[in-house]
Amino acid sequence: MIDLEGIRRTYIVGGSPVYALKETSLQIESGDYVSIMGPSGSGKSTLLHVLGCLDRPSGGSYRFADEEISRLTDDQLSRLRRHQIGFVFQFFHLVPRLTAAGNVELPMVFAGIPPEQRRQRVQKVLEVVGLSARAGHRPDQLSGGEQQRVAIARAVVMEPALLLADEPTGNLDSVSGREIVELMETMNRQGLTLVVVTHDPKVGDRARRRIRLSDGQVVSDASV
Repeated sequence: MIDLEGIRRTYIVGGSPVYALKETSLQIESGDYVSIMGPSGSGKSTLLHVLGCLDRPSGGSYRFADEEISRLTDDQLSRLRRHQIGFVFQFFHLVPRLTAAGNVELPMVFAGIPPEQRRQRVQKVLEVVGLSARAGHRPDQLSGGEQQRVAIARAVVMEPALLLADEPTGNLDSVSGREIVELMETMNRQGLTLVVVTHDPKVGDRARRRIRLSDGQVVSDASV
């Protein structure tokens, strides 16, 4: 599914280059469960942004489903993100004025999916994440764990091939965090490719494959 070869990402800060990723190469197969770990500043989030086509690398090759990403236009990248990649972040990023159902529906509105199909898919995915009874509640009426479940439902409602989770438990208590990880693991067992970026070894060590970064480079890649 994913093939990175010699990926580099360089930023210019104060007139000087900052090498966020250095000659990073890795492959991720469909259905994999991967964690990406490392200290602050190691390049974890930069790598996730490259994987999610939120940021273009400065050099190297990134192929997603045999498509060379560097050749895609911004519109093509937008369609790829919309239909093939789901994102879950630490701070949920829900729209405050929308209900849980409204937040989940949003990607389908942008994709032009008909209203009746949107309604059916919202019902189905909220049932999957255990929030059918909370569909009409706004984010400020939900707990942190419930908000993250809404965020996961929104991320998978377009039935993507890949789910990228950036510190998905970082804003949650231990019980809610474990429930969120278990929910994503259930989706992975059903075929969804799962990549989790985390600084928490209790979360990262659950993955079947564990990649560790340091100073923008892969320093270990172990499968269990």
